[in-house]
Amino acid sequence: MTSKIYIIRNLFSSTLCKTYISFLTSLPLITTPGRPKKDEALRVNDRFQVDDASFAELLWSGTGLKELVCSSASQSENEDDGEKVDWDGEVLGLNPNIRIYRYTKGQFFGQHYDESVQVMHGTPPVKGRTSWTLLIYLSTCSGGETAFYPEPGPASKKGRAQSQPEPVVVGMETGMALLHRHGDECLLHEGREVTGGEKWVIRSDLVVRR
Repeated sequence: MTSKIYIIRNLFSSTLCKTYISFLTSLPLITTPGRPKKDEALRVNDRFQVDDASFAELLWSGTGLKELVCSSASQSENEDDGEKVDWDGEVLGLNPNIRIYRYTKGQFFGQHYDESVQVMHGTPPVKGRTSWTLLIYLSTCSGGETAFYPEPGPASKKGRAQSQPEPVVVGMETGMALLHRHGDECLLHEGREVTGGEKWVIRSDLVVRR
């Protein structure tokens, strides 16, 4: 499972997270519709979205994220086989489509898959596609964990179906980044209901050359 989930602790300092939250509260956040469109997961949160290549570059080059990803030297904490992380191609940077999420008590994001999208990245523009979701947590709260649901393994030689594996649950830490594969390799996942406090998230994606 570690080949699809990657955690970076303390990417942001707690002070920086507070500064971001102070600014983000001033943005015109929009509450998602109560009824999702066809084939969309039910979610209830407040969000803001903007295309900002400069901010995406700041997140990429100004936080140490670029060095961690491109070197592939840091491995997820449970990865003990010495293999480097597969980012699914030559990483170009982050998706300039920046999304801000705020979840308050009772809000959640139902089970869903994240799709890969094609983007033009950089100047001059290079053809790219997104391969991993990036979530940066600016706060902690009660509830609100991200739960991943692995698919059962293949049936045994006797034809017996494998039991459903236990979900992989990732709790939040202030300043922590969570990367997980999306597109064809995406695990079914959800953002569990917040039961207390507020959950603030900056969302982008890794972009690889196509």
